[in-house]
Amino acid sequence: MFIQVEKLKKAYGEGGSYNEVLRGVNTGVEKGEMCVIQGRSGSGKSTLLNCIGGLDNFDSGSCVVDGIELANLDKVALSEYRRDYLGFIFQFYNLVPNLTVRENIEVCRYLAEDPLDMEELLDILDLKQHENKFPSQLSGGQQQRTAIARALIKNPGILLCDEPTGALDSKTSRDILILLEKINEKYGTTMLIVTHNNAIKDMVHRVIYIKDGIIGKCYTNETRISAAELEDL
Repeated sequence: MFIQVEKLKKAYGEGGSYNEVLRGVNTGVEKGEMCVIQGRSGSGKSTLLNCIGGLDNFDSGSCVVDGIELANLDKVALSEYRRDYLGFIFQFYNLVPNLTVRENIEVCRYLAEDPLDMEELLDILDLKQHENKFPSQLSGGQQQRTAIARALIKNPGILLCDEPTGALDSKTSRDILILLEKINEKYGTTMLIVTHNNAIKDMVHRVIYIKDGIIGKCYTNETRISAAELEDL
């Protein structure tokens, strides 16, 4: 497995506020797969994503990404891991308001040793005509495409997406998912997508369902359909 998680535990708080969010998670994702992580609010899906992304430390267990055991990394090594391996996309776009579309993307391009081609990325994400606009001049879908471009310009091996369509209408959600599918096919980017949208599971290679901090089920999707065919988004 490209990403292998074993007996992963993570808790927050102490005493009466103690909350064990992950209670021994075991799961994995192959290189190049699109994977959906589902579960009710509070089930631990975003915490799992954050542990894999090196944003949260875990209390015990193992998380190995491309042969790297995250438990063994200090703060500097974790920072380098995030820089070299990961792109992050969130529900709320977190764009810098006083930078243009191109400038927002360039912020991450400067971090990469082998960035993707800026012009190609702008074309793929249909942002060329918007490159000199500021975030306040963009629609929600355009802002999310800019956030995707910013994450992708580093040419990351893994794209972590936390509710990437949560703030979008159904048509724009479909457009974003079609783009993610195209990126996966073109660049072979491994994608982990946390979502409440049940329809998205039908387009991915693997589905992980978390319930009460443990894996309820994990399976390979043998009947994938394209993002363009998804219903009830």
